[in-house]
Amino acid sequence: MELKVDGRKVYAHTGGKDFDPAGSVVVLIHGAAMNHLAWALQTRYLAHHGHSVLALDLPGCGASEGEVPDSVEDCGAWVHRVLDELEVGKAALIGHSMGALVALEAAGQQPDRITALGMLGVCYPLGVNDAFLAAAKDDLPLAIGLMNDWAHGPKAHLGGFQVPGLWMVGTDTRVIEQAKPGVLHKCLTICSAYSGGEAAAAKVTCPTTVILGRNDQMTPTKLGRKTASMIKGSSVAELDDCGHMMMFEQPRALMRAIEPLLAA
Repeated sequence: MELKVDGRKVYAHTGGKDFDPAGSVVVLIHGAAMNHLAWALQTRYLAHHGHSVLALDLPGCGASEGEVPDSVEDCGAWVHRVLDELEVGKAALIGHSMGALVALEAAGQQPDRITALGMLGVCYPLGVNDAFLAAAKDDLPLAIGLMNDWAHGPKAHLGGFQVPGLWMVGTDTRVIEQAKPGVLHKCLTICSAYSGGEAAAAKVTCPTTVILGRNDQMTPTKLGRKTASMIKGSSVAELDDCGHMMMFEQPRALMRAIEPLLAA
């Protein structure tokens, strides 16, 4: 579906179902330089299991117009403007990597509005390797190569994609290659600069689950658990044989971790 926010087109995938703002709304927020395709397996599942789904393309990403906001705080506020435009009263937020920081920030900005918070493949602070940032600034293929090398666990590099006939790493590469010039660098920059995590976490009141891949090289489980400890009452789920891109690597295990959160 398409809508207008701040005068610009915003795209959100609804999983093949009409969006009902009065339903059980779940907002999915992608990571750096990704788009709604990062949630290809989860969006349809949730839409056909009783939820109203919005897999958003952040500004400047995917089919959404504009530019990537200047901070994670701005991204969080933008999520609320999307919900305002659609007249959504309450929603659950599930974010991956950069999207997890955006979801955390949005939950801290308006805690009474957020019914559940899922943070996937996350750590705070989310520092970014200098060589990675430099490569992304020049939009070099090296940046995408580094990202996908670090983002996938060992098994994912060999195969095992749940979508028959497709290669997981290659699919993720194609998604990131769709990003406009400068988008990856901007996303990584605002992640690295984000310093509001503790303040946002202190305001979160909804059930929260932090989901981590045990083979994640980008946001290691030790740091992810430390991040979860900032949020009162949060729980942690760790997925076996899983790196950073858990939506593709372990989609069934991921949904088993998410479902209790949405049912809370």
